[in-house]
Amino acid sequence: MIGHSLRSVLLEKGYRVIVLTRDKSKQESNINGLDYAEWDVEKMKIDKEAIAAADYIIHLAGAGVADKRWTAKRKQEIISSRVKSGELLVKALNETSNKVKAVISISGIGYYGPDTGGKAFVESDSSFSDFLGDTCVKWEAAIQPVETIGKRLVIFRTGVVLSNKGGAIKEFKKPLRFGFATILGSGKQIVSWIHIDDAVKMFLYAIENNLLSGIYNAVSPGPVSNKELILQLAKTNNRFYIPFIVPAFILKIVVGELSIEVLKSATVNSKKVEGSGFVFQYPTIESAIRKLAAS
Repeated sequence: MIGHSLRSVLLEKGYRVIVLTRDKSKQESNINGLDYAEWDVEKMKIDKEAIAAADYIIHLAGAGVADKRWTAKRKQEIISSRVKSGELLVKALNETSNKVKAVISISGIGYYGPDTGGKAFVESDSSFSDFLGDTCVKWEAAIQPVETIGKRLVIFRTGVVLSNKGGAIKEFKKPLRFGFATILGSGKQIVSWIHIDDAVKMFLYAIENNLLSGIYNAVSPGPVSNKELILQLAKTNNRFYIPFIVPAFILKIVVGELSIEVLKSATVNSKKVEGSGFVFQYPTIESAIRKLAAS
């Protein structure tokens, strides 16, 4: 979701974009400035010419965390897709003569786990020992060796991305078609989110600001409760709606262990990236939802 939007913005700005894909013969494009190159993460193979041509690498690869029920097999796919792709990029940069100035990678706020008190999570906080926390630690560790070969590395721990093209908003809108605003569990759990335009802007900012390095939380300054998010979405998109609570035990039956993440409260601080000079276009949930409704 981020990749498609980011690609469009980069092309509009005049960048040449090379998209890594498993089979470039399936990709048709007559878009000026857009090319495809092949990689195979399982076989640890990558088009070396693409690496040699690149000025920047944006690493967004990874199986969707919420796309399927968390079976043991799916959990392994989620981890290995992130770790092996990072390791492949490190290997390619080590073995191929290149001019890459920076690597910008994604991670997740699942790193921190659930809220433990009245303090928002900051980048220096420790990771939480659960599935997503451990996944994020391994994810970040896989790409961090690029620093040892002299590449600037930026890692964005991204919150819930709000976009009409996928993710949480797409799912929340489904019951709204029938007039139901579905609040999950108590609805009190805090959602740390970011509008898709701000997420894309942040990656572009990392490319163009060579002073930016290290780990940053990619979340808006205005985290809200699940109930606030849902009701704002309902008010903006529907003239009439009925708040409908989905009990926690129902979520556990329907999505299994993934329900832990859906019901988890995670308040994450955005001050580090703001302190670097980044300015959010949509800092409040009202402004973000209005923009989505108008898109």
